[in-house]
Amino acid sequence: MDERVFGSRYRATEKIGSGGMADVFKAVDEVLGRTVAIKVLHARYAADETFVARFRQEAQAAANLSNPHIVNIYDWGREGEDTYYIVMEYVRGTDLKQLVEQRGPADPMKAAEYGMQVCSALSVAHGYDIIHRDIKPHNIVLTPDGTIKVMDFGIARAGNTMMTQTGSVLGTAQYISPEQAQGRPLGPASDLYSLGCVLYEITTGRLPFTGDTPVAVALKQVNEQPVPPRQLNGNIPPALEAVILKAMEKDPAKRYHSADEMKADLDRVVGGRPVAAVGPRVDDTSVMPVVSSDEPPPRRGSGAGGGPGRRRISPWAWVALGIAVLLIGIGVAWALFGAASIAVPDVAGMTPKDAVTALTAVGLKVGNTDKKSDDKIPEGQIIATTPPAGVRVGKGTAVDLLVSTGIEKVPVTTVTGMTEDDAVRALQQAGFKVTFPLTRAPSDKVPAGQVFEQSPAAGAPVAKGTAVALSISTGVQQVAVPDVKGQSQSAATSVLKKAGFTVTASPKPNSGVNKGTVYDQSPAAGVQAPKGSAITIMVSSGPEMVVVPDVKGQSEADAKTALAAVGLLMDSQSAGPTLDPAKANTVSNTDPTAGASVPKGSTVKVFVYGP
Repeated sequence: MDERVFGSRYRATEKIGSGGMADVFKAVDEVLGRTVAIKVLHARYAADETFVARFRQEAQAAANLSNPHIVNIYDWGREGEDTYYIVMEYVRGTDLKQLVEQRGPADPMKAAEYGMQVCSALSVAHGYDIIHRDIKPHNIVLTPDGTIKVMDFGIARAGNTMMTQTGSVLGTAQYISPEQAQGRPLGPASDLYSLGCVLYEITTGRLPFTGDTPVAVALKQVNEQPVPPRQLNGNIPPALEAVILKAMEKDPAKRYHSADEMKADLDRVVGGRPVAAVGPRVDDTSVMPVVSSDEPPPRRGSGAGGGPGRRRISPWAWVALGIAVLLIGIGVAWALFGAASIAVPDVAGMTPKDAVTALTAVGLKVGNTDKKSDDKIPEGQIIATTPPAGVRVGKGTAVDLLVSTGIEKVPVTTVTGMTEDDAVRALQQAGFKVTFPLTRAPSDKVPAGQVFEQSPAAGAPVAKGTAVALSISTGVQQVAVPDVKGQSQSAATSVLKKAGFTVTASPKPNSGVNKGTVYDQSPAAGVQAPKGSAITIMVSSGPEMVVVPDVKGQSEADAKTALAAVGLLMDSQSAGPTLDPAKANTVSNTDPTAGASVPKGSTVKVFVYGP
């Protein structure tokens, strides 16, 4: 492709993707020297003023999102009349759609972990009142280190995702919520429905709903229930199936109320703990397979023309009998032991002291007390019990307590001296957030583009997920050199030092400038020089002094030549007649006399004998 430059700094090098709304290019930020991705919106959207206004608003809002699981948005702009673009983090990895197509269904526990990371991203976005509206496997990237990155925040909402009058849908019908398909208002629960569809697909290898057209699929999203995931993949734990189906409830009010709530249930799935979501009940109406029988048709009964026919008991009668016996057994067990059992009370969120009171009040004992960090439960409160709350146990049973030590404290990763990209990546991979926009300031010790300061400081113990502010060096500060010519040496030195320079004085004779006055400087005034660099000032040491030569006895012409040789002028004066003819027309004396020190260029009176 021909290289294109956006915003006079982002040079596109190759096309790496295309979708219904935009093309994506790999590019180089020529200012910061880093690789970025540029999403260039299709020209047909540029004519829609409403679209453009919402695009600008959402891009600006999404740029404020900071989370290890959200692809960062760095910049946005317009190129020409009809080209709008967004500059974002370039992420190496494979999206979940490709992953399922290449490898088949994901391990259920891995899928739950992926879902938790997506929930983390959605929690941040929903906190800024940003609804993604296009959560799908194509927009979820798994990086080589196992981190999930959610893309396209700020773009999905900028588009018209509602069903139009012509029945067309701008979006992905296989993952949209019922309310989105119907054009009703959307909220956080709408993204969670889409995430439920994603988890359904990556655990079963199949979409929850399919159809010949997007409209047909959207109608199924509104009107039909999905096949329970465990009927397609028996390896899916019941708890994970319950989470998926709760997220995919048709009524938003019956879904999870927040991404954090769904994340907590997925965390319970990974930890093998009971979830808040309720799975399908065994007594729910379901489609039963037709039971075939190899027995021949029954013969006619006794009467004219035939004897009594042989009757066989239906297999379903045996099933019913077995269930009846089982229920009777359960009833007898309950009658014998149920009355003596105690349901473990729910003490989660209590202090250990209050938990002990609650347990002993119902006849239970307190066993071991362990401690564990927890991002949600404040320090000093109960996280869970063993056996779990609600389980019936015998009177006097010891119940173990798990107490929160609060959010896990970890030392802040050291990133000073790193490049901007490496520092951001290192912090996010370590579980920290990064405060955007980054601070940029000059530094006389750290090269441009590297981190010279971080807050909190490196090694400081802070809660996981704490935001770290970074200061990026723009290099040594450049300062305009002040004009100090004509000033005294001391005054010029003070001005230059105040501007941040060091000063070197170079005294030289100068007959045109008073002694101690600056008559030149290097670099010249107005030149931009690195702060802290040296400025040389040339200071007059006064006029240059020369010694009057001894010209007595020389001819007038020779005396003039001798004086001129040392930079002096001659004023010829008569010394009167001489009695010695040999001295006629020679110098008798000078003023100043020979050997005197005078300023170069001075005039010396020369007295010459007459004939």
